[in-house]
Amino acid sequence: MAEAATIARPYAKAAFMAARDSKSLADWGRATAAAAALAAEPKVAAMFADPKLRTDDLVGVFAGLGGDAVDGQWRNFVRLLAENKRLDVLPQIAAQYDALRLEHENELDVHVTTAAVLDEAQRAKLAASLKTRFKRNVRLSTAVDPALIGGAVIQAGDLVIDGSLKGRLERLATELSS
Repeated sequence: MAEAATIARPYAKAAFMAARDSKSLADWGRATAAAAALAAEPKVAAMFADPKLRTDDLVGVFAGLGGDAVDGQWRNFVRLLAENKRLDVLPQIAAQYDALRLEHENELDVHVTTAAVLDEAQRAKLAASLKTRFKRNVRLSTAVDPALIGGAVIQAGDLVIDGSLKGRLERLATELSS
């Protein structure tokens, strides 16, 4: 849903700047993640459309998620979202906030899917290679998909590198059928 991502962008940037300025990036990260999970719950999401609920009621549901470290700023942020009827984009705000935080901390989440399980030495070598390639610290997560036959698919943000045998065979089939 591109529209929700577009709506969420300025709110995520504002949350990030508030967190950076108050040196509470981790606290804001936990608060946005918890709020996103809560907003994604169907019963809570249904509350957003309820005309009987007041802004203060909605703020009360989410305000306590900030914790003591960011309480006042978090409450104001949630109030702004509630007044502008934007609580439903909290999942997108949390995702964009996390991306901004990772960029600020010079980190990158990379997900690697392989045909077979990687041992620790392979994971370390791959992480080191990716760190050199992206010039950022890499947080590596892995998954196994035997359907890849061999090789790996690497996803880092919007970039996808398909080095799997399955992908190569599909590209070859496409070229031959053209």
